Amino acid sequence: DRKKSEHLLALDGAKERLRLFKAQLLDEGAFDSVVDGCVGVFHTASPFYHNIKDPQAEMLDPAVKGTLNVLRSCAKVPSIKRVVITSSIAATVFNGRPLGPDVVVDETWFSDPAFCEKSKLWYMLSKTLAEEAAWKFAKENGIDMVTINPGLVIGPLLQPTVNTSVEPILKLINGAKTFPNATFRLIDVRDVANAHVLAFENSSACGRYLLVERAVHCSEVVLALRKLYPALGLPEKCADEKLSTPIFQVSKERAKSLGVNFTLLEVSLKDTVESLKEKNIFSG
Repeated sequence: DRKKSEHLLALDGAKERLRLFKAQLLDEGAFDSVVDGCVGVFHTASPFYHNIKDPQAEMLDPAVKGTLNVLRSCAKVPSIKRVVITSSIAATVFNGRPLGPDVVVDETWFSDPAFCEKSKLWYMLSKTLAEEAAWKFAKENGIDMVTINPGLVIGPLLQPTVNTSVEPILKLINGAKTFPNATFRLIDVRDVANAHVLAFENSSACGRYLLVERAVHCSEVVLALRKLYPALGLPEKCADEKLSTPIFQVSKERAKSLGVNFTLLEVSLKDTVESLKEKNIFSG
């Protein structure tokens, strides 16, 4: 699909250094030719969207089977030194444990599949099962694997369309009358990309790395946007009384030990809005 790849082919150095392959996530062996001869593999893709009709086909299979297909291909290639997998904070928090302002979530936390299924948290379930399956396969097959577990990723867009994680910001600046009674665990896309590179290049990197610059209520995001863009008609009222997830803290210790320097939330928000303007998604 040229439309989906044009922006990649337009990147600096793409002509010399970027090769695109056609591969179906669910076809076993589809990634054999992709990873052949590689020293490092980054598996970053997993469906993330709302209004799911068939969780198994739309979310769970692509996440779990797709991840295992990539790892099976990697297991056949002796030159691969390490595999870095993009997991999510979604695979850590959703387990029924009480959350609050004094609670610090760290890399020892795992979401509980039964809790996710019962609560119909399909994306959370998909990331939890995918990471679980990946660790099991990596241990059984001697693959050196590291996971990066980011929160909601914002910042400048690479692609010409809006992705699910930037959508909440676009809704706030695009005439919404109310803001959701929700908390966001936010991280800049450039920090996420950098963490993946560091996880591959740093030989002592191991296990999981949580990536969240700040956990904030949506009202704080609105306040920060209002400071940056006073002329924007931002929502004044909260949509409802019921808070979806309480505020909690996310440990930065391991990410900092890896060498991640977190981009301030205010910078990420400004660069998100400027990127949406630049891509003519928002006229402001």
